Amino acid sequence: MAPIIQVAHLRKAYGTKVAVDDVSLTVDRGEIVGILGPNGAGKTTTVECIAGLRAPDAGTVRVNGLDPRKDGPVLRERVALQLQESEMPARIRVIEAMELYASFYADPADPDELLRDLGLVDRRDVQFRRLSGGQKQRLSVALALVGNPEVAILDELTTGLDPQARRETWGLIERVRDRGVTILLVTHFMDEAERLCDRVVLIDAGRVIAEGSPADLAARVSQQTVQFRTTTPVPTGLLEALPGVATVVADGDHYEVRGADVVVDVVLALNGVGIRPARLRVEQGSLEEAFVALVTSEA
Repeated sequence: MAPIIQVAHLRKAYGTKVAVDDVSLTVDRGEIVGILGPNGAGKTTTVECIAGLRAPDAGTVRVNGLDPRKDGPVLRERVALQLQESEMPARIRVIEAMELYASFYADPADPDELLRDLGLVDRRDVQFRRLSGGQKQRLSVALALVGNPEVAILDELTTGLDPQARRETWGLIERVRDRGVTILLVTHFMDEAERLCDRVVLIDAGRVIAEGSPADLAARVSQQTVQFRTTTPVPTGLLEALPGVATVVADGDHYEVRGADVVVDVVLALNGVGIRPARLRVEQGSLEEAFVALVTSEA
């Protein structure tokens, strides 16, 4: 089955400033794919080209086989877009906005159900101007989802939300994906990407510099830390000689080994000399560590 989103050699410049420079990516049906990158990397411009809000200078974009610029009216029935900042008429009430947006679609979601899921049911009759920043953000998510889209493009989904509201929103997005909606998520929260994304695409200076699952990227760049205790001293040099081992720190009967994919080799080496490690603990590298390492290496 062909990917539902296909971007090939996308380029977009504003005068002499190149915002997106030869970006290519794909998104399969039912996936949540995250676009990560530092500020000014070209993330928002990329998704705006995918949504048809901007015309690329070069390259191709296809969403469900359609060109966002040429087939905009058709795609607007199938693609939802939630931007970093959105405004509504100051005096429009929350439920009025929801019902207005629902009227644009042939088979919309239940507005009250979405408001309940996003923790806005008690703000149902409140004017937009009376909402907090976080409440406005939640409303923009609800408006993006009210059309029951096939694809949802969410830019900085949970910016401005408190920790509890962020997690509630994550749960909603997972339920939306479980109904078959494909989600393209722009975020700068690494924990959000680790929780939600099947794959992430890391963009820096308008180019894709890495992609893969959050776990794969973390393992590719970051190191593992293996800690354990033994009742028998480990022979000198045994662990240091293992492939991928960067450092070994011994403090009495406590050992700490750092390196790339070292867990299995450490356990096998100890077993080979008759040592059984106790209180074995493994700490994996994080997506945040991988993000910093990859961006720094491209600088």
